[in-house]
Amino acid sequence: MPPIDKVLLGTAGVVGTSILAWRTLFPWIGDDITFLRKSKEARAITDKHIADGKTIVDLFEEDVMRTPQKSFIIFEDRSYTYELVNDQANRVGSLASQWGLKVGDTVAIMIGNEPAFIWTYLGLQKLGIDVAFINYNIKKKALVHSLKSCDAKVLILGKDEDMFLAVDEIRNEISETPVYVQGKDIKHSGDYLPWDDLLLAALPVQATKSAREGVTYETTSCLIFTSGTTGLPKPVIVCHRKVLAFATALILIGFRERDILYTTPPLYHTMAGGLGLMGTITAGGTMVLRRKFSARHFWEDVRKYDVTYIQYVGEMFRYLLALPQHPLDGMHKVKAVLGNGLRQDIWEKFQTRFRVPWICETFGATEGIISTTNLSNRVGSCGRISPILNRFDLIPKYIIEVDPITGHPVRDKYGHCKQVKRGGSGLIITGIPKVMQDFKFYQGDKDMNEKKVIRNVFMDGDAYFDFGDLVRLDNDYFIYFMDRLGDTYRWKGENVSTCEVANVLSGLDFIQDANVYGVQILGTEGRAGMAALHLRGDVQISDILEDIYKHCSDNLPGYAQPLFLRFPKDMKVTATFKQTKIEFVKEGYDPSLITDPLYYRDDSRKNYFQLTHEIYDQIRIKSKL
Repeated sequence: MPPIDKVLLGTAGVVGTSILAWRTLFPWIGDDITFLRKSKEARAITDKHIADGKTIVDLFEEDVMRTPQKSFIIFEDRSYTYELVNDQANRVGSLASQWGLKVGDTVAIMIGNEPAFIWTYLGLQKLGIDVAFINYNIKKKALVHSLKSCDAKVLILGKDEDMFLAVDEIRNEISETPVYVQGKDIKHSGDYLPWDDLLLAALPVQATKSAREGVTYETTSCLIFTSGTTGLPKPVIVCHRKVLAFATALILIGFRERDILYTTPPLYHTMAGGLGLMGTITAGGTMVLRRKFSARHFWEDVRKYDVTYIQYVGEMFRYLLALPQHPLDGMHKVKAVLGNGLRQDIWEKFQTRFRVPWICETFGATEGIISTTNLSNRVGSCGRISPILNRFDLIPKYIIEVDPITGHPVRDKYGHCKQVKRGGSGLIITGIPKVMQDFKFYQGDKDMNEKKVIRNVFMDGDAYFDFGDLVRLDNDYFIYFMDRLGDTYRWKGENVSTCEVANVLSGLDFIQDANVYGVQILGTEGRAGMAALHLRGDVQISDILEDIYKHCSDNLPGYAQPLFLRFPKDMKVTATFKQTKIEFVKEGYDPSLITDPLYYRDDSRKNYFQLTHEIYDQIRIKSKL
């Protein structure tokens, strides 16, 4: 591969020495240069750590030696220095050393957003023990499955009462797993063990590096679970190499030792526990950690702690925009926000009102082997896939044509896939190097791993990772997330993106959020569009139905205009502020199952009208004809 400078000079030579002419012909080239420069800086830091044989716990211990009294975690108005967190981590390591576990064994932690999560993880890492980050919101079958699928030898449980009750409910099904409980006065018994007393009595002696001898960059550091929206949660293998790769996201956007990160997403999630925590440690910075996201206290915290970087996920910023305007909106020291799931319909509103200079939307997957980041402030974009970037990226990314219903790539007569041209949309994939083609994405059976691989894409024998997401490529090579493959539905022979319809609906001032999905109508092909709308303030539904009808008619093709509307009092989202659709899809448009106000579209009268049991029966009868 030729050096980047020669390629860029060669490109410039095509149009002569005029910078103006160069930028006129290739208006996007500056974005490529910026990304390549910043990426080179970030990779250089990571490559040096790897060359020196450093893992994340090694970097943490160096932070402790360099700045022992510096604030590492700020939580509920208390500062936890690097030295204090290290002492607690050493106590965890001392306890774990008594369990007789070896490198490669797994300990599950089910702890909320608090410093104990962090020092427990680091203490186990000091011994080379894998750590499974258990989602503390799951219960029953999903919880049992998560603990068994990661083969947890021990479970360390946080002090939240709801977590204890969730585990207590399934205790018989994990009876062979020792459970240590924080924050409860529990005597030694067959069911539970008191963690706090044991930790207090443990010596804060730092384990020697020989205690984690055998750990390589391909060894598992932690297991982070998928959301379970397409089935039960699956444990994603995060090896030590990927942990260091997570850290580059913050480094890429300029986060350094002097900076302060505000983290409210759950630590069991990749954004917070991966990019946020690992990035803070690698830079030697400070993390302001909040137990749960609070719109009311958000900017108050940011100002109080002089936050310079913010993490976000999903619809978090929509809640901030719903707050009444305040004279202090925009008064802060924030340099950038980093996250994913920020929908285009509120992007500029958020950036303008709160004076956020830089929004860095990312795209990736916990089990993926590469990600993209929008470093150009391009509204709505989550990164770039350009010919130049692909030429210099060790793992190039492509967008291929796909049938959004079957999920299968469209192939030519030779059995190979077709790349999407600029202006088109399709399935995003990334190459899997030959040295990684036996790599497991999930801890589990081989079939589950194979489902994430597409083979014989551009030539026989090649392999690509399937993100399972549809994206659009604009004329300047910026990409825009459209939908999860399964979220796109087909109606009247056309493919409908739920995300695009939701963006249009959210353009109405009285709509706080729109959750769009497809529902089955008996006797028809495909799925009809339906939207669950969350309204602002005390808006009367009867006053806005005609406006919704007209807005959809003016901004959406006929096949994409929702046939049904429901108005739930509260919009359901996951712990990471992603919309939930499973229950909505199951209930369909059946008024016997739905207690929310329910309406149907009547094109003859150009409005939406209440969907009664009688109308519902008429639709069903008509659809059978």
